[in-house]
Amino acid sequence: MLYQKKEADYHELAEGMLIKTLVHGEKTLMTKFNLKEGQVHASHRHPYEQTGFLIKGKVKFTIGDEVHIVETGDAWSILSDIEHQAEIIEDSIGIEVFSPVREDYLAFKA
Repeated sequence: MLYQKKEADYHELAEGMLIKTLVHGEKTLMTKFNLKEGQVHASHRHPYEQTGFLIKGKVKFTIGDEVHIVETGDAWSILSDIEHQAEIIEDSIGIEVFSPVREDYLAFKA
């Protein structure tokens, strides 16, 4: 599968959170998120390993009992079934890879 750049094709996942699934294979799925300053994405957990890179912005992550301020150029990895949340400090753009494939995110293909 190949993704070629398009500025359109975002879907609203939640208020202030736009998502676009870029590509996926048998075991991984890659998404791009546009996140609005001030949004808080509630604490949650899921069976997916989640690895990301912040292209632009600033995000406060709470992962388990640890709090991290992530800025442009930083990356993270959240193991499956770990409680986590995100507070968007500045408008941000991030890329995340999920494994296994998030079937629910297939609907957001660009």
